[in-house]
Amino acid sequence: MTRPARSLLNKHSKTCSLVLEGSQVKARLIAERIETKTPVHVDWLRFTCLLRNAPTPPVQVLFPEPVVSTLENPLSRFDEENGSYEKQRFARLMRKLTELPDSDYSPSAQAFTLAKRVCEILGDDFVVDVELRKGHDFYKHRWSIERNGVEVGWVGFLASGESPRQQAQAKTLHVNLYGSACTFARHGWRDHMADLVDDVAGVITRCDLALDFFDGLRGGMQRVKADYENGLCNVNGKRPKCNMVGDWTHGDQGKGRSFYIGSKEGGKQTNLYEKGHQLFGEKDASGWIRAELRYGNKLRVLPSDMLRRPADHFAGASEWHAALLAEANALAIPQPVPCEKQLAIQTVEAEVTRVIRWVATTAGQSLALFVKYATLDQFAAMVDGLGKPGRLRKFNNHEIASAFNAAAGRVLKGASAGHAFA
Repeated sequence: MTRPARSLLNKHSKTCSLVLEGSQVKARLIAERIETKTPVHVDWLRFTCLLRNAPTPPVQVLFPEPVVSTLENPLSRFDEENGSYEKQRFARLMRKLTELPDSDYSPSAQAFTLAKRVCEILGDDFVVDVELRKGHDFYKHRWSIERNGVEVGWVGFLASGESPRQQAQAKTLHVNLYGSACTFARHGWRDHMADLVDDVAGVITRCDLALDFFDGLRGGMQRVKADYENGLCNVNGKRPKCNMVGDWTHGDQGKGRSFYIGSKEGGKQTNLYEKGHQLFGEKDASGWIRAELRYGNKLRVLPSDMLRRPADHFAGASEWHAALLAEANALAIPQPVPCEKQLAIQTVEAEVTRVIRWVATTAGQSLALFVKYATLDQFAAMVDGLGKPGRLRKFNNHEIASAFNAAAGRVLKGASAGHAFA
């Protein structure tokens, strides 16, 4: 085969692979939209929790049996007949853990347990790689979350340095799920992941909300630029920063264009870009445009309800975002994510929401029994002298009372609808 012919074949193979992958992504997104009845897709998620709030490792991880590898029983062997594959993977994991210093063992085991919990939520296609890898973002190590042998997320633990800031980070675990994990996760994963965030008192540090216009956005990318120039993207009378990437010099014939509104430093940035070109190449004729709202926790508290109600939080970013959502024929109750001066209000609402959700899911049946059969005197005797839950002690009674009605209405309404605690 001549070199030009080989080059042409490789190019054709690469193009076919790109089209196939893009088609799979589009099919998954459409299926999710039908299943969840919302056009807004969570496309990236990061959250952090303290080690003391992380899941407790099972006994076999805390107290592993000695791992023995022989020529007759190598740890890498896959024995389908007796179902030993998972046993072999677990044995390799235990060997990796036992090689760590004692001070690193417990955080490593907790991080692995959290990673396994995340995989269970994402679906059967997701596994924790048994090879311990070098960490990212100043974490010393990471457990890689894989799908079909490709990393789609990770859980980081321990610090890579000795500075006070990094030593504080060493007391945390961090979950990072890429867009591919969110796209190919099983339906319903968002609600369960939100529950996990609540269970570990997690802090969401990034959440991307994507709205896809598969057949194109009315007016295309030029319309986005015009909307910004005409002040339609302004928030509270202020025009956010913008940045343009790609070929904007050829009008509607431009390729690979992105229009950024807002900034990462402000913790809220929207990127409108030609998703079809990204997935299928420049010859894509679908006109597929994605509006991706990227929230960060700089100056903001990102609530776990962002996972349960992505459309509401997309619409709450601005009137322009709400108008985009309306063009996708979606109904939403705009839910702003306030910043800086409203941070304390958002924090108390988040904490009250967690308490109410815990009561409803964990103590609901017992509480219902007590309310149904106890006298007023008995009920008063039970609550007399009790203080606030630990997570609410830093707030005064007025702040808690202000947040309680809204939080209770939202949580209990979701429970009665039968989907918040599924």
